[in-house]
Amino acid sequence: MTASNTGSYPLAVRYEGRVVIVTGGTKGIGEGCVRAFVEAGSRVAFCARSAKEGEALARELSARGPGEAFFMRCDVAKVEEVERFVDATVERYGRLDCLVNNAGWHPPHKPIDEFSCQDLRDLMELNLVSMFAACKRALPHLRRSHGAIVTVGSKVVEGGGAGAAAYAVSKAGVVALTRVLALENKDHRVRVNCVMPGIIDTPKNRTGMPKADRSGWTPPAAIARVIVFLLSPESAPVSGGVVPVDAHA
Repeated sequence: MTASNTGSYPLAVRYEGRVVIVTGGTKGIGEGCVRAFVEAGSRVAFCARSAKEGEALARELSARGPGEAFFMRCDVAKVEEVERFVDATVERYGRLDCLVNNAGWHPPHKPIDEFSCQDLRDLMELNLVSMFAACKRALPHLRRSHGAIVTVGSKVVEGGGAGAAAYAVSKAGVVALTRVLALENKDHRVRVNCVMPGIIDTPKNRTGMPKADRSGWTPPAAIARVIVFLLSPESAPVSGGVVPVDAHA
């Protein structure tokens, strides 16, 4: 079974009638998730900073079906915009079943000497505080639907990565947040898990690392398939999990 960088794997899981939020949904893992959930029959609300790309993707996928895609411009580094996005989704569809906390950024590698404390604060706002805000706003709705959350961490948390101090710290926070929310929401029957990708096979990474051996890179569609499973009833026993998605490397 194979997949292209932006293509999808055949999905056995069906999501008809379910409402899914994906943050950072126009590129990489986020785009892969939006495509996969629409293919599975979901009503998918996704956000990004680029309205042009987001609106074009929503039109493409809604026309194809069987699910539908709704795009809203949102800068997840601004808590009020995250809250507005979650609220707009629930107002539009009347419910919320799944949250994919994906939006984030990996800055260029450089030693800690070249990172300022403000650089770290800014990255924490984007990579961690945004996920905290989305979870906080979404959880009252997910408790009613007995829904699920998947956060996107990084393999660098476990294996380290020279030149990625600020990024590693922000993603370590994502892992900790995932585990705490899984415990806090067990009695509400809301599951929370984290996926841990390595290098993702995206056009941006290909451009940034033109001489790298790409044989071990993971396509976004493959990661999206794991996320679809973790949010589905088929994975009901799994919560608080930190799941490596880097089998090629």
